[in-house]
Amino acid sequence: MAVILYHKKLSDGFFLLKAEAHARVFPGQFYMLRAWGDCPVLSRPVSVYDADGDGVTFLYKVVGKGTRIISKLKPGDDITLQGPYGNGFFDVLGDASGSIAMVGGGVGIAPFYYTAKKLKIKYPKVSVDMYLGFSGTPLLLDAFGRVSDNLVTDVGGYITDKIAPEKYGQILTCGPQAMMRALYQKCKTAGVSEKLYVSLENRMACGIGTCLVCSCRTTDGNKKTCADGPVFKGEAVFSL
Repeated sequence: MAVILYHKKLSDGFFLLKAEAHARVFPGQFYMLRAWGDCPVLSRPVSVYDADGDGVTFLYKVVGKGTRIISKLKPGDDITLQGPYGNGFFDVLGDASGSIAMVGGGVGIAPFYYTAKKLKIKYPKVSVDMYLGFSGTPLLLDAFGRVSDNLVTDVGGYITDKIAPEKYGQILTCGPQAMMRALYQKCKTAGVSEKLYVSLENRMACGIGTCLVCSCRTTDGNKKTCADGPVFKGEAVFSL
């Protein structure tokens, strides 16, 4: 059980929530959030937006009963956090160098604030270009601007149209499947599909790899998104 330290509505359906937590968190990991008893049955997987010595912060969107319950909570209320779970972007990147692009759509922008912030600390010479797509009001542009060297946004269109994949040493993406698949195809056409890493947002139940709800097909066979991912090489997921 954790205490909510901060909770703010950003725009229609989007919230930023910070809860007390002291675990070591790696960029790209997630928690399972719960603020109810038996119903809904499942906790909700939410990516880490930021983490510091006081707690962990989540950017989430209200999409169903569980997130609607969470959206009603106030600072001082309790929330159950299980995690952090999954691998992270650093687990698959190895040594980063040159320029890195981060491409997010909708609530898929969430992991890139913490990822960019930690990347700048670990690899000070690396430059980070951020590409963020929104269907409605853009979110947290000042914050993302502080941790990126170049921030590109799009509202209502296709953020993938604005990136030249061949410019980058690595490309990280999270968001709708259609957006990530389009980015993979663009990388493939440019001959750089091996540079793409994707963070999947599959439905989950346990978060630790026992229930198999989040299984996904890859070139290496079926994998558990929560335990083997959520970060995979783009080729492993979208070249099938």
